[in-house]
Amino acid sequence: MIRPLAEGEAEACARMMASTDPWLRLGRTFDQCLGIVLDPSRETYVHAVGGSVRGFIIVNMRLGVFSGYIQTICVASEARSSGIGSRLVAFAEERIFRDSPNVFLCVSSFNPRARALYQRLGYETVGEMHDLLIEGQSEILMRKTRGPLLGR
Repeated sequence: MIRPLAEGEAEACARMMASTDPWLRLGRTFDQCLGIVLDPSRETYVHAVGGSVRGFIIVNMRLGVFSGYIQTICVASEARSSGIGSRLVAFAEERIFRDSPNVFLCVSSFNPRARALYQRLGYETVGEMHDLLIEGQSEILMRKTRGPLLGR
């Protein structure tokens, strides 16, 4: 059900992303979203049902001590609250924990539903960055860990 992005699916992911919050509120255009989905330095995985993409997740494994960063989680608006987001996060955690003891992600302060999901999944807040993306809002850095980066 969850697999790497296949050829021809990037546009569907970018449309999904550009048409929903938090990306609408962040002002992301279709072209910007497409660039994010197609970034070759990231790993993109999709949750598909019957050939239709219902959600996707993008993982960045190249951020030094923040290696194992979940950059983007997007679920089609009509498929939200169905468990797809939790399954995508669990898939990304399994992939990341093979190479790193930590999984990081950021969630916008105006996205309390997503933040509550991450807390239910065991993520802890480790910091808040005020006015990082848009004025008056914060990006909240969260972490799920199996131990320190060094000394495992």
